[in-house]
Amino acid sequence: MPKFEVVPILELVRETPTTMTYRFRGDFGGQPGQFLMVWIPRYDELPMAISYLGAVKGITVHDYGDATHAFATFSAGDQIGIRGPYGNAFRLEGEKVLAVGGGSGMASMIAAIEALAQQGAQVVTAVGAKNAAELLFVERANGAGEVHIATDDGSRGFAGFVPALAEKLLDREKFDQILTCGPERMMKSVVGLARKREIPVQASLERYMKCGIGICDACSLDDQLVCLDGPIFTAKQLERLEEFGKFRRDKSGRRVPA
Repeated sequence: MPKFEVVPILELVRETPTTMTYRFRGDFGGQPGQFLMVWIPRYDELPMAISYLGAVKGITVHDYGDATHAFATFSAGDQIGIRGPYGNAFRLEGEKVLAVGGGSGMASMIAAIEALAQQGAQVVTAVGAKNAAELLFVERANGAGEVHIATDDGSRGFAGFVPALAEKLLDREKFDQILTCGPERMMKSVVGLARKREIPVQASLERYMKCGIGICDACSLDDQLVCLDGPIFTAKQLERLEEFGKFRRDKSGRRVPA
């Protein structure tokens, strides 16, 4: 049952030059792939993936706007509001799973990657970023299975975009399931690779959200609401959605290129 709590930040961890993890205790459950609405006092309330489950939970935040930039100045002991958890979760299925993460998308998938490994699945993770410094949760993914790296500038691992690396892995071996999260155009490519090979895929989508409970319609994706119908969608659900990989909504609700 979703609930609201005001909690003190216990610890802040700088993950990359533009990404920070905030740890706190929260009296709620949560499953891999679900998200929280996080109130940043004096600034805004934003949806954030749960990157750490357990007694001490965590959210991992990319600094991309005014509110997240202000959040980056917070310190241990500062208080934030936590509402949730919301949305559906990844289905932890398959004996051999490929996880494809781009940029801060790893924050939404890492708990699922670790949970799959804990239940005995063989997990192969392809992690992509603009450069080596921006790679997120490589060590955690490595602790759960095999890891392959792609960087846009070639500073580490495969030189190129992570869908191209994923295609090489798919050509090399068979997988029962694919999980993906990252920039939407990236995920559209991964979903296309999965459909071509008839492999079930789950994609975690991100949209601008104001409420998280299906009232404001800000996170609409065609006739779906990411907060209620997602954030996890299958290829079958996505194939009929015209906006996937093409358009999103800005704060005003205007449709803009993804």
